[in-house]
Amino acid sequence: MQYHAPAGTADFATDKAALLAHLARLDEQLAKLPSKQKRGPAEAQAATRLLDEGRTARAEFLRLHARAVYDSLTANRTKFVRVDELCAAAAQAYPGLVPGEAALARDSNVAQGDKDGLEVDQGIFLGQVLAEPVAGMHLCHAMLLPRKDSLDHLKEFERKGEIEFPGARLSREGKAAVLTMRNPKYLNAEDEGTMAGMEIATDLALLDPATEVCVLRGDVVTHTKHAGKRIFGAGINLTHLYQGKIRFLWYMIRDLGMVNKFYRGLAKPEVSPEEDSIEKLWVAAVEGFAIGGHCQILLTMDQVIAAKEAYMTLPARKEGIIPGAANLRLPRHVGPRVARQAILAERRIDCASPEGRLICDHVVAPDAMDFEVSRLVKHITGSGVVSAAGNRRALRISEEPLDSFRRYMAVYAREQAHCHFSPALISNLELHWNAANRKG
Repeated sequence: MQYHAPAGTADFATDKAALLAHLARLDEQLAKLPSKQKRGPAEAQAATRLLDEGRTARAEFLRLHARAVYDSLTANRTKFVRVDELCAAAAQAYPGLVPGEAALARDSNVAQGDKDGLEVDQGIFLGQVLAEPVAGMHLCHAMLLPRKDSLDHLKEFERKGEIEFPGARLSREGKAAVLTMRNPKYLNAEDEGTMAGMEIATDLALLDPATEVCVLRGDVVTHTKHAGKRIFGAGINLTHLYQGKIRFLWYMIRDLGMVNKFYRGLAKPEVSPEEDSIEKLWVAAVEGFAIGGHCQILLTMDQVIAAKEAYMTLPARKEGIIPGAANLRLPRHVGPRVARQAILAERRIDCASPEGRLICDHVVAPDAMDFEVSRLVKHITGSGVVSAAGNRRALRISEEPLDSFRRYMAVYAREQAHCHFSPALISNLELHWNAANRKG
């Protein structure tokens, strides 16, 4: 049986009722089919048709009513709600618009290739919210605020000068807050287990009143090939990605939250982040390599120190995903042609090369890294840092206004959701990563 999407009337209540009834009918039909891995060709075709019909209907409804939906979930923008909380609230208030808790739970314990991709609906939802200027800017603002649990840890860090979380260690070293990325088994790769700890540590580094600059480093790893060495990071944990252990919202929380906080600092609730924010200069120390997401992070740093043999890559095409906000930021550093080569053809950029030096400010011998970090921190803080936040903010006005970032993330939300559940992602990981034979 085929159901036709309701035609939009521009009346919110009418369109909402028609959409939710339509989605309920589609979900009822989908529930009658076997799970994805047990479907025959005809059943697989039927499932694809039902999913596509639902996505088309959701997108058409949200093109008309994204602002009204967002306002209803945020008390007319008087409350700041993070993207994961926003999707959960939408699932409650608009059943079927995005997957609810039960639907997500069914997909949570299966391999990526065996999922129906229900989270694509979250990408459609967030993409349309971000595309709406007022709602989108408010959501960007919400994600730049300190996490609530960060504030719970602030007094402990102020007192002890050090704190550890899964995936991150933060320590006060003189005038610097040193944030160390930690996932030693996976070359400091990012995954669900590291994300919250990293963002909390980022918040604390920026909030700490006793430090003036932040330093970002990778920890010593235990991975056999590089055991005992410091590695900046290997990007997203591809083993976990293949195994279905990384949700779509991971990308949105990461890039609207932690990574954007490196670039923009922490927002204040009472004023736009464009006008005022809590900022410090960030210094990155790159040893070994900065692959994927860790290369993306370098594009937000104020100063980058790299070991001579270190290199950067953005292998997202081979993985089948979009490399965060690198498509927005990398062309500013190396030019559009080299950026296309890096993103679309996996060009390796050696830190000591002419192109690498457009990202890396200082290239040093590996055994000189600690000295150079200390020297640069003293240089930055030696004459005071009163103007640092103002200069960062002024540079961003022409470099990347928040509204430009919002528009980019609207496209990114939609496209990354489809990439995350594309059959090409699975085949790419099996071909280039031998993912089927790796244990996580």
